[in-house]
This record gives sequence, structure tokens and C-alpha cells, in this order.
Amino acid sequence: MTDGLSFDIADADDVAANRDEVVAAVQSHAGQIARSLAILQGGDYGSETFKTRQGKWTLKYEAGDLQYLRFKGKSGGGDIYVVSTKQPPEPTALAAAMVDYEAFVEAFNEHVESLDGVFDDIPTDFPDVETTESVVAERDRILGTIRDVANRIAGELNRYDGEYGTFAQRVGGTRWELKWDGAQASYLRVGGEGGVYLLSQYEPPAAPDVRELAGDFGEFVDSYNEYVEELEADLRTISFD
Repeated sequence: MTDGLSFDIADADDVAANRDEVVAAVQSHAGQIARSLAILQGGDYGSETFKTRQGKWTLKYEAGDLQYLRFKGKSGGGDIYVVSTKQPPEPTALAAAMVDYEAFVEAFNEHVESLDGVFDDIPTDFPDVETTESVVAERDRILGTIRDVANRIAGELNRYDGEYGTFAQRVGGTRWELKWDGAQASYLRVGGEGGVYLLSQYEPPAAPDVRELAGDFGEFVDSYNEYVEELEADLRTISFD
């Protein structure tokens, strides 16, 4: 029963309101620092720590907005989150941190000033960039020739072996596989699973891969021709006598 108690209870609303006003002011002011850091660091996410005589301040931002501002004093004690996305700081801890807030701002300003002239000696006259136009044109010419021959093989295989399928042979110990879809080559892959797609429905291979593999394509065609010749020889052995 408490009906008989007459002790006065202090009203904490005013203290909490003052605390919230300070936090809101810091959040607005430090938010400008957060946006400036995002511009300096070239990203929407990051953090930076600034040292003062009394301790160190860590500011973290996300999507360019202030995420938290944390103070840790040299005299000991835990971290004080002056601004955070969670609960507001305890008033006494906030007051202790705010004694050093001006020093934090000065440390940030010194950081920005230290970058003044950092690009003064950086040259902006760069060498000309060589064009890949001729290399790409030659690659496409070679691949075009390979595709024409591969399509002819695909057409023959389509006529003999059905609408869809694959034809694989080893060239110099490396597996070459041609997949056909109708009378067209869907892909020509060298090296099995994870190998190089010399022909595909997607982007062309790199020029060094074409240089390395194109010379062996003739052997793959020879192996196809030998395959056909063996089929013809097998059929000639059939007799109805």
C-alpha cells in the first residue's frame, strides 16, 4: 500500500526534453559532417575516427546519412553514443561527451584542410589509349569463318543424327564439343565443363583464347570427317545377299 506515502518524486521530463534537444542539434550538425565524409570517401557507406585531447570520436554513415556518433574518453568509461539509431544517451554521459564536441568538429575541419592541394602535383595529361578495333575485327573474322564451318557440320549432323545433339572429339588430348540445334551450331566448347566457348550464343571469347585455339580447329574438322568416313565404311559392309 502506498496511499499513505507523501514523498515527492522529481519530474524527469524536463531533463529528458533538454537531452533530446541536444541530441537533435548534434544529429543535425554532425549529419552535415557525415555527408561531407561520404563525398570525400567516395561512397555511401563508411566510418571515420577523429582523435582529440580528451578522447576519440567515431562517426559512421550509411547512404550518406549519419548512423551514429560515438565518443570514448581517455579518462576511461565506456563508449558514449551521442547519436544512434537506438536509445538516446544517459544525460550525464551526454554532457561529458559534449564538453569535447567542439574539439571533434575542429579535428574534422583539420582533416579536410589537410587534403587541400593533395592533387596539385597529379598530372592529367595521360597517354593516348590504343584502340582494340583491329584486334576485335580480326577476332570476329576468324570466329565468323569457324562458325560457318561449324554450321555446316551442324547441318550434316542434324540430317544424320537428329534435330538436337552434341558431337565430341579429342584434339591433342583436349576435348572439343559441338552442340547443334537444327542446322545451327549452338556452341563449340574446348576443354569440357568450365572450358572455353569458342562459339556460343553469348559474348565472344577473349582474343588470346581465339589465338590459342583457332589453329586446332582444323584438326577438329579432320576428326569430324574421319567420323563420317567411318560411318560410310560401316554402311558399305552391309549386304543383302
